[in-house]
Amino acid sequence: MPTLQGTRIQCGCGERAVIHKTNRLSFDCADLYCKCKNPACGHVFVMSLYFSHTLSPSAKTTSQMAAELCKALPPEARQQLRQQLSMF
Repeated sequence: MPTLQGTRIQCGCGERAVIHKTNRLSFDCADLYCKCKNPACGHVFVMSLYFSHTLSPSAKTTSQMAAELCKALPPEARQQLRQQLSMF
């Protein structure tokens, strides 16, 4: 069974594997498309990476996080958000 240890992916054969593609499903979930580096194995597989739980909450305030998320939006989406917020 493949395992994820730190930033390394390990194939079920015990060799390292390389992530060739990441398919982000949501903000906190992604599929990692991997291939074993051992040519004799050649295992190609998908691992799921997802957020489980918080050990220590962020020191950022809600306003700081919201501002950073807004900055990451494309200009059209930012304008649409401004219009939606003006209704309150």
